[in-house]
Amino acid sequence: MAKTGIDPKYFLILRHISDKQSMKYKKAQEYILSKLESDLDSNLYYHNISHTLDVMQSSMRIAEGEGIGDYEKQLLETAAAYHDCGMLNTYAGHEKASCLITEEILPTFDFSKKEIERINAMIMATRLPQKPLSHLEQIICDADLDYMGRDDFFMIAHSLQLEWNLLKVNMTTLTEWYKLQINFVGNHYFWTKTAIDTRRKKKLQNLEEIKEILKTSF
Repeated sequence: MAKTGIDPKYFLILRHISDKQSMKYKKAQEYILSKLESDLDSNLYYHNISHTLDVMQSSMRIAEGEGIGDYEKQLLETAAAYHDCGMLNTYAGHEKASCLITEEILPTFDFSKKEIERINAMIMATRLPQKPLSHLEQIICDADLDYMGRDDFFMIAHSLQLEWNLLKVNMTTLTEWYKLQINFVGNHYFWTKTAIDTRRKKKLQNLEEIKEILKTSF
């Protein structure tokens, strides 16, 4: 994956931020997106900037459906922007590493201690198995795995298999991978009404397709 300057399209998802929003949120998000674009390991085919942008966009879509107010949307989107930034330093335990980065960086953008604590709680909620305790934590958890209920599920899932194999995180054959996906998708559930209403049906269809592939192709 060639490393280039951030394409302007990466910032299109910031368009829904209210004009009344303090610039600190946008600047903090732009800062970490730039770091991810320039410094992430090129073998991160799943945990890359595209995933971060996807989670940001999905979190805003779900937040809108859940009736979340502007201020909490700002915290949520910032948490989404930083949720995997720990990958800059480590793979295992990257959520905790992400929190260490927010504790270092966000004060420079005038985030309060309480805001950083809330952002870090959202980041830690995405660690598997997910255990969200608040509404915002439920939203970011659903946004993190939003792809499971979409048409691009297989493409994104295979990018994670490639990443794991290249980094020797958990090397699998295609058959082994599909069996893992049956267990993962089969035991997953969405937390918010918006995600259940918009993603659960397609997720179950994707699960059945995996089962059919295993039954007919291997």
